[in-house]
Amino acid sequence: MDRRILISRRRSGEIARRRLKILLTTDKTGVPPETLEMLKRDLCSVVSRYMDIEPSRIEICVRPVPHEPDDAAALPSLCTVIPIKGTIVKGTF
Repeated sequence: MDRRILISRRRSGEIARRRLKILLTTDKTGVPPETLEMLKRDLCSVVSRYMDIEPSRIEICVRPVPHEPDDAAALPSLCTVIPIKGTIVKGTF
């Protein structure tokens, strides 16, 4: 069997597990997708005042993150990825 196939299967399995964890955490916290979408728009509005961003590439999700490094129980956390093109200088602060 080709090694590349084995590697891609392992990666796809890891990706699927990670997505399932995110989905379960989102479901567990009771945050509907519509709320995440509204939050995404609000974040985009606020951050775009200070930075030139790419709104179409913003990602937002709720996923489990350990509270402390050795803590087994993970807390639901809001995670965002906001691609930044550059900063915007507006007046003095």
